[in-house]
Amino acid sequence: MSRAIIHYRPDLKDKSRELRKRCTKAEIILWKYIRRKQIKGYQFYRQKPIDNYIADFFCYELMLAIEIDGISHNNKEEYDRRRDIQFNDLGIHVLRFYDQDVHKNLDGVLEALKDWIDNCGQSRNLNPPTPL
Repeated sequence: MSRAIIHYRPDLKDKSRELRKRCTKAEIILWKYIRRKQIKGYQFYRQKPIDNYIADFFCYELMLAIEIDGISHNNKEEYDRRRDIQFNDLGIHVLRFYDQDVHKNLDGVLEALKDWIDNCGQSRNLNPPTPL
């Protein structure tokens, strides 16, 4: 199965770079555990432009976006809802975690991510990565 082509607005590339430079503490913490294929061999990217939006983290193989909702998401429920719908229309599943969960229950967040991969993600992926 060929990988879906994910389009984005070129003007978001600079914005995604800026977001990587000033990410939240929760994003830094989670990134430390999901980068370099540490979660079941899957490659995640930070602040990935997708269509008209930027996902906090994204994995092409799983077509999975991870969003960390903190204070910056307050009063943006409609924006987040529209983004989730757009991602879903592109075949991308969205997992959302609160930044407080990352700070206070990182093991639970990582376990939820692994469980999603085991129960949902691998059925979406015909070519899982080779185990490390």
